[in-house]
Amino acid sequence: MKRQTLVTLLGLALLTGHICAQAAAQPAAPTLGSRLTGDLVPTHDPVIAREGDIYHVFSTGHGKRLIETRTSPDLIHWTAGDPIFTALPAWAKEAIPGSDGMWAPDISYVNGRYRLYYSVSTFGSNRSAIGLATSPTLDPKAKNYGWRDEGLVVLSTKDDDYNAIDPNFIIDREGRHWLSLGSFWTGIKLFALDQKTGKPRDAKAKPFSIARRPAPAGGPAPVEAPFIVDHGGYYWLMVSYDYCCKGANSTYYTVMGRSKDITGPYLGKDGSPLMEGGGTIFLRADLQEQQRFRGPGHAGWLHDKDGQDYVVYHAYDKQANGAPTLRIAPVTWGADGWPQAHY
Repeated sequence: MKRQTLVTLLGLALLTGHICAQAAAQPAAPTLGSRLTGDLVPTHDPVIAREGDIYHVFSTGHGKRLIETRTSPDLIHWTAGDPIFTALPAWAKEAIPGSDGMWAPDISYVNGRYRLYYSVSTFGSNRSAIGLATSPTLDPKAKNYGWRDEGLVVLSTKDDDYNAIDPNFIIDREGRHWLSLGSFWTGIKLFALDQKTGKPRDAKAKPFSIARRPAPAGGPAPVEAPFIVDHGGYYWLMVSYDYCCKGANSTYYTVMGRSKDITGPYLGKDGSPLMEGGGTIFLRADLQEQQRFRGPGHAGWLHDKDGQDYVVYHAYDKQANGAPTLRIAPVTWGADGWPQAHY
């Protein structure tokens, strides 16, 4: 009996050691978290790109700074740069009376130029517009640097059931170009684009609907800030639910769904459709009162040169009077094929 017990204990010890060795062999998920430093505030609606060895973040403008810029050599130390614009283009002033800002940019590199899509609107109205600016480089010190405004891309009015803000550009696996956009109203729309101009291929074509939240009897159910990622044979749609822009009281959070087809349907891990307010939570503040960063949302994405994925977003810092703050988190993909942000 004693010998059997000894053998059993030895076996268990070997098994436990094997399991522990396996666990130790698995690298810990990378994090950035509190390591971020520098010019992180104010940041709303960030997107990120890498050119050479420099990371660039673009975000909603503040005051006369229309589209904020930040750069970093390492994703940790951030320095604010000059804004892209200091005045609205003439077409935007005419199209959207009363607007004096640019919101929620999107950055991509297409056909030898960077494309910066941006929003022009006024709060609470769906008389809104998406504009486009392009530059051959993101480096302000380069001789060929310079943003050229390409004009109107999409316009929405009170006669439309969508709001033309929060653009995101993607090229699908068949080489087709698309622009998703939307905030409130009937949700997120997807427009087919002309590959050369970056503007709608058919101005009269009805966009695809890819996400919405049916409004309850008590009022709206917010959905906005789409961003589509191509990974593992699926298209992954991120959208933000609930309310931003209320400082530490913001209830913003980000959900995700995936689809084999870029036009949908996008479904959460549990099969819940994003067209019915479903999806799987991807970014959300802990609801405990001590959680520092509140309302994480309006997410963008970077697939870095080394294959590492990152999500960039803003959240409201309770320790700084609810200041909108730049946040970046590495993303890993689980055995179930779904992403996890390490923030």
